[in-house]
Amino acid sequence: MLVFIIRRLMQSVVVLLIMSLLVFAGVYAIGNPIDVLISPDADQIERARTIAAFGLDKPLYEQYFIFLKSALSGDLGRSFAFSTPALQLIFERMPATMELAVFAILISIVLGIPLGLLAGLRPNGILGKSIMSISILGFSLPSFWVGLMLIMVFAVQLGWLPSSGRGETTLLWGIPVSFLSLDGLKHILMPAFNLALFNVALVIRLTRAGAQEALLQDYVKFARAKGLSNSRIIGVHVLKNILIPIVTVIALQFGSIIAFAIVTESVFAWPGMGKLIIDSIRVLDRPVIVAYLLLIVTLFILINLVVDVIYSLLDPRVRLSEAKG
Repeated sequence: MLVFIIRRLMQSVVVLLIMSLLVFAGVYAIGNPIDVLISPDADQIERARTIAAFGLDKPLYEQYFIFLKSALSGDLGRSFAFSTPALQLIFERMPATMELAVFAILISIVLGIPLGLLAGLRPNGILGKSIMSISILGFSLPSFWVGLMLIMVFAVQLGWLPSSGRGETTLLWGIPVSFLSLDGLKHILMPAFNLALFNVALVIRLTRAGAQEALLQDYVKFARAKGLSNSRIIGVHVLKNILIPIVTVIALQFGSIIAFAIVTESVFAWPGMGKLIIDSIRVLDRPVIVAYLLLIVTLFILINLVVDVIYSLLDPRVRLSEAKG
């Protein structure tokens, strides 16, 4: 396993290098932040001074090598708009996004697995068909529309939940979190459910398919022949075997939730990384955009590595030492 992890880490360095080049070239080729950051009334001397201060007067390849040299020491540049390190801005917003993503994953697990089991055990019943119909809505409805509908119903009409913001936060090991206060929980419920809706539908379908396949296996027939209760057969034999693909997909979706929380954070004004990247794109804050994209790429690489390790622990037949990257 150690050899596998070392090989994957070496491959990750190559992937990060390639992605840094693509991200840098893509972001720096689109638009000119000087047009946004400098007043139209500024004279040419002030304009040239600002361009030189941001290092935008150099050729693109030279800017990239300067960026790469700084990135190796952990410096991904300073924000044009806030004049602070880009990574510092992102790390300040990361706890809010991570908290939202964790709650979305928990909702996906708590709702998706039980509903998927019910649909798999009673595929032809009214309950099973109703659950599958709901899962289709989860795949089909756009998240921004669902978010607006949640705000209209639960915030505007019923007044049960707040419509935006993060609410009251509490420090946990120096990190601000919302779930330790009632006000914070009220603020996180709607955006977390909105972010989890697609994943709930995905987990339902995976669990249903796995349960139907597992019920036809010989070990389930043998367990029934031994006289084991239905609840023990489902809870021990069926659920244990269908968890492998579910855990793999959920772990990979965790990265997707973090990366694509932009819409949900914008709709609910959630102060996370997604809202930061939207604000940075508006003013063409290149260092923040590049730092965010590279951080997301790194996160996906780490999640894939963790998924491979967890998969090997859940399924002893997997041999990581023989796996190809």
